[in-house]
Amino acid sequence: MSIVSRSPADRVIVVGAGVAGLATALRLAPRPVTIVTAASLGNGTATGWAQGGIAAAIGPGDAPPLHAADTEAAGAGLTELDVALRVAQAAPGLIDWLVGLGVAFDRDADGSLALGLEAAHSRRRIVRGRGDSTGATVLEGLVRAVRATPSIEVLVADATTLMQDANGAVCGLVCESDGAAFRLPARAVVLATGGVGGLYAATTNPRGAIGSGLLLAARAGASLRDLEFVQFHPTAIAAGADPMPLATEALRGEGATLVDVEGGRVMAGISGGDLAPRDVVARAIFQAQAGGRAVFLDTRGDLGRSMARRFPTVAGLCSGLGIDPAVQPIPVRPAAHYHMGGVVVDAHGRTDVPGLWACGEVASTGLHGANRLASNSLLEALAFSGPIAASIEAEPASAMIGDAASLPRRQGDGGRALAEVRALMDRRVGVVRDAAGLREAIASLHLLAEGGSDAALTGLMIAVCALSRQESRGGHWRSDFSGQAARYHTVTTFFEVLRVAAEIAGASERLSPEAVSG
Repeated sequence: MSIVSRSPADRVIVVGAGVAGLATALRLAPRPVTIVTAASLGNGTATGWAQGGIAAAIGPGDAPPLHAADTEAAGAGLTELDVALRVAQAAPGLIDWLVGLGVAFDRDADGSLALGLEAAHSRRRIVRGRGDSTGATVLEGLVRAVRATPSIEVLVADATTLMQDANGAVCGLVCESDGAAFRLPARAVVLATGGVGGLYAATTNPRGAIGSGLLLAARAGASLRDLEFVQFHPTAIAAGADPMPLATEALRGEGATLVDVEGGRVMAGISGGDLAPRDVVARAIFQAQAGGRAVFLDTRGDLGRSMARRFPTVAGLCSGLGIDPAVQPIPVRPAAHYHMGGVVVDAHGRTDVPGLWACGEVASTGLHGANRLASNSLLEALAFSGPIAASIEAEPASAMIGDAASLPRRQGDGGRALAEVRALMDRRVGVVRDAAGLREAIASLHLLAEGGSDAALTGLMIAVCALSRQESRGGHWRSDFSGQAARYHTVTTFFEVLRVAAEIAGASERLSPEAVSG
């Protein structure tokens, strides 16, 4: 059966082909699923670049409540403990599910799963594949399973607009391929589109990760939460590449240290030291560099000599950059890595727009709070894929199929506009922020959005939320508000963001209807 001929009453569309999208599609089998992806299967997704691993409390002396407690502690007061506990309890079974799909995780000499340690974890609980190639290992296994599942079809196209019926329920997707737009009706749509790192000039994410799914949901009226919380990975390799290659946090778990050019310990005197939560480490590096001190990850000695065997991805990256980690420290800096904010979803991944679900980084589940614990990202996507599938099965199909008179105009991001957005986000909405810089960013992004930049619209949503949170917490740090306020979530909508942005930009009118609708 071809993709276009499938009955809308049966079909589910999954947008995105990383771990969140592929796992959800597999959980929905044998229901017909169409995966819409901008790149061929197995390419263009942040999953394949994930070096760390999947956290699971399966070792001796460990238990899901301990994993949940570490997650809550890293989340800087905004993690929902019931969500953390539910995900932690699911983790061992999810590892078994992946093993059943043929995913080959690293094992000790006795055949048991090898467990690593990462920052802010109180136990060794990181399950890895091929050392620091866990994301690629998991992605390969999921791709094999998807290709072997007859009910799943893959469509390489850009998702441009969510279709909605007369009651506002999502009932399909408008796609574009080879310059032609077409409608794809469906009973439900699952967004699994990843994050926003590509909005920043310094990022470890694929360049295409500019929050496309976030904007799709926002334009459809979905509620958005905690968009200001962007995690900057502290140890991106600062050697001129774009995107920046990553030196996995697991290296510090195995003894690597952060030093300045004179060999001084960057994390000396800071609680947790080199294994402090990511937001703490990123700020320490940022402040050192702001003071003119270059920062390096020191793996010299035994760790560097064993790098090719234990961390082959980082070893290969260093080799390509002319760095010998056995005798040279690796230059590093913080780079945009993960978005804790996203589309608000419930325990089943359901948004507040009927017919629309979200999974993975694009969603705000309550797990990560203000700062994601290492190796919880792949886990979160896997943990929510099953409940999403069950929820869709229990949901009646939309009674109407949207049929707009004309297809919406596709917004674009020319190279110059996107470059301006990336530089602006890096400079004004980065590791450390203040009101003056955020207001400057909002005014400039508003202007770029009026010119038709989708990336500017997504950046605008983040900047407006960052200005509204007048405190420092987790991945959001204000130099003009160093203390913390009472705990709360920032919940907003696209049109509220536009209203605030227009006021700040001093615009007499809101953005054009084309920019708002896409």
